[in-house]
Amino acid sequence: MSVFIVLSLLGFLSFTPEAAPEPRSYSCSDGSYFGPNSPFQANLNFLLSSLTSNASLPDGYYRTTVSPSTPSTITGLFLCRGDVTPAVCQPCVAAASKEIRRLCPNQTESIIWYDVCMLRYTNGNLNPMVPYVSLRNTNTIASSERDRFDRVLSNMLNNVTEKANIQTGSTGKRFATAEVNFTSSETLYSLAQCTPDSAGSHVSSEPLVPPTSGSRNISMIVAIVVPIVVALALLVVGCCFLRKRASKKYNSFTEDAGIDISEIESLQFELAAIEAATKKFSDKNKIGQGGYGAVYKGILPNGQEIAVKRLSVTSLQGAMEFRNEAALVAKLQHRNLVRLLGFCLEGQEKILIYEYVPNKSLDRFLFDPERKTRLDWPKRYKIIAGIARGMLYLHEDSQLRIIHRDLKASNVLLDASMNPKISDFGMAKIFQGDQAQANTGRIVGTFGYMSPEYAMHGQFSVKSDVFSFGVLVLEIITGKKNTDLYQSHQANDLLSYAWNNWTRKTPLELLDPTLRGSYSRNEVIRCIHIALSCVQENPSDRPSMANIVLMLNSYSVTLSLPRKPASLLGRRTPNRQNNVVDSDQSTCSILWSELRFCKVCLSTMTENANNLILRRRK
Repeated sequence: MSVFIVLSLLGFLSFTPEAAPEPRSYSCSDGSYFGPNSPFQANLNFLLSSLTSNASLPDGYYRTTVSPSTPSTITGLFLCRGDVTPAVCQPCVAAASKEIRRLCPNQTESIIWYDVCMLRYTNGNLNPMVPYVSLRNTNTIASSERDRFDRVLSNMLNNVTEKANIQTGSTGKRFATAEVNFTSSETLYSLAQCTPDSAGSHVSSEPLVPPTSGSRNISMIVAIVVPIVVALALLVVGCCFLRKRASKKYNSFTEDAGIDISEIESLQFELAAIEAATKKFSDKNKIGQGGYGAVYKGILPNGQEIAVKRLSVTSLQGAMEFRNEAALVAKLQHRNLVRLLGFCLEGQEKILIYEYVPNKSLDRFLFDPERKTRLDWPKRYKIIAGIARGMLYLHEDSQLRIIHRDLKASNVLLDASMNPKISDFGMAKIFQGDQAQANTGRIVGTFGYMSPEYAMHGQFSVKSDVFSFGVLVLEIITGKKNTDLYQSHQANDLLSYAWNNWTRKTPLELLDPTLRGSYSRNEVIRCIHIALSCVQENPSDRPSMANIVLMLNSYSVTLSLPRKPASLLGRRTPNRQNNVVDSDQSTCSILWSELRFCKVCLSTMTENANNLILRRRK
């Protein structure tokens, strides 16, 4: 059996030897379960304990079978990334053995993987199970460079898989990395790993037999089984307590928001109706794709056009939380927010149904050389003002204070009249009462739009959204992405580029060249002034959305002079175990084309890589 890992990244990848506290993905068996206190459960506990105790082996791999040739036979293995030490491998396997029991509490076959390790068990053969995760880059390859990029990617994947297939070091690891310079400033990295099923690998040569009460290994029973039983008992009691408390808190919260069961049910669509509207999620109806799922255009029987967001099946959000959140977002009514019409929750499907916005997202116009000509200055000024009004509604005028946390050009939709509508509340956080700030260990959002206090310390508030708004305003004015390089202007990013022109008293140099023929000089300078005020390092120096709306509508409001803006480029986020950056598009200027665990030979791996390239072209 061979378990293969392949990564290809465009940007800068640091192989940090730390296990993430949360799994990247997991998969449970479908339709095969074991009962509580059954022999299978006892064997599973013993197997996971054995895997954990063997995680300190130097080759980072172990596979064994418990109680062979019995109805309760179970086989398991773990594999740690080839570039990590046993000191890193062991805690990851220990965490995986605990988490897999929580996520798949009574399944007879499960797999889970983290950044540096994976763990799996089954009551049958170790046939391929292929979970995956993908993060998409905000940058794109120029059409003129697409063919060359595909050739470079294909050659690199072929080389790294072949190298991993034949490479065996003193520990028996079959692990390889490769890198290729795509441009002078962009490097393509890849990693491949096979299981070391060869001489010298630590595969258990004899199946394990769990000790019985009459065996001589009574001390092992006490040392292994008793702590596991106690830990499981505490875990069950703790989970029940926390779940009950969270349920009470959530029910109280939804009651405060005015949500009742009858209202929730009225928003639910049947899956059959959604499939009919989208022609069974036909690729021809697909209008968008993000890390959280695909978006399809649909038409209801009454002729109403809808946008259907089909969330990824790997979403860990519970059914009740999903239903309540959908009902809550549906209560947000503002002309500058995209309207949620309902949801569908059947089986593994979690689907959101929105109003259809014909011109799709702002970034399709703003960063396209041809489409941006349709955005003259009056339209751009209207878009800026509309986004500000929508954010003000979220922060102050809706029933609850809502922090969007991922405001960016791709999350602003444009209707037929080019009016902006803020969308994608998948990362939004709701503040209650007088709450003004919150901390989190899970950093979500898009690099380049995140405020420094959030990206570095996990602190977010309404001022975090204000920072994102300032970046977005500068993008609208310049027609350039914040992640673009500005080396020719002695600046690393858009914020520095804007500040340099502001201090040189040449703010109009920022203006998109397509606007040079017709624009309001006072409006442009005022918008630049507001944007620079929004991206201040200190959150308290940034204006509120209420003041921003006032500044956009009245020239009698005096603007304070901005200081030098914050700049995240060149900084490194601290190595906190809880730091995770998520978004519907990738966030650290890094392209993760695919991460897979699969049973495969070299020829199959090459074919998969070529298929990936073909899908990218389509």
